[in-house]
Amino acid sequence: MLDKSPEWVLDNSLLHIKNEFEKNIPSIILCSDPFHKAEFLNRLINSIGHQIIFVDMDLLYTGYVESGMIRKKDNVIIFHPDKTNWKKELSNVITKISKERILVVIDSFNGVYNMFDDLESVRFINSCIMFLSSFGRETNSSVIVTGMARKKEENWIISPGGKQIIKSTKTGVYFLKKIEKNLIITTEKNTDEKAKLFKIEQEGS
Repeated sequence: MLDKSPEWVLDNSLLHIKNEFEKNIPSIILCSDPFHKAEFLNRLINSIGHQIIFVDMDLLYTGYVESGMIRKKDNVIIFHPDKTNWKKELSNVITKISKERILVVIDSFNGVYNMFDDLESVRFINSCIMFLSSFGRETNSSVIVTGMARKKEENWIISPGGKQIIKSTKTGVYFLKKIEKNLIITTEKNTDEKAKLFKIEQEGS
């Protein structure tokens, strides 16, 4: 019988998880606590030196920046799309990702789905994410989409809202939680490989 126990990786520099994100585009990060999500995204952003585009649908990250709790780095551009300018903003992001290596963070599925409540728009958003990812593979970029979600049978469902998260075979799915003071990211299990658990210790510990 094959050993399917998870493989633990200590990843305080986030090197290993960033390699995962570059290999699996888009990468979907699911969690149940918005503050753990914000903490992880801040650690990730601080570890990257190239261009970052943060599509802030939830306004949580922007709130932290404006309050001074998070320092905005010079390499970070924050977008706040709405129904009227989504296509224009998306075109700007696609233009950038097609020309240079960047990190695109869409935070989050919940905010996107709250803005577009009909099925046709949901399909459009998923198509846009796959389109971004296709360009990203050509420039060694990463596309990360966060989501507050719960599992229902074999599918992950946006919570609240109940919409199913659509993913392709090239999509990486990761589950974020916090145990004691450490962030833990687990890869989605499959039949061929062990699940991986990335442990990111609290800074200064």
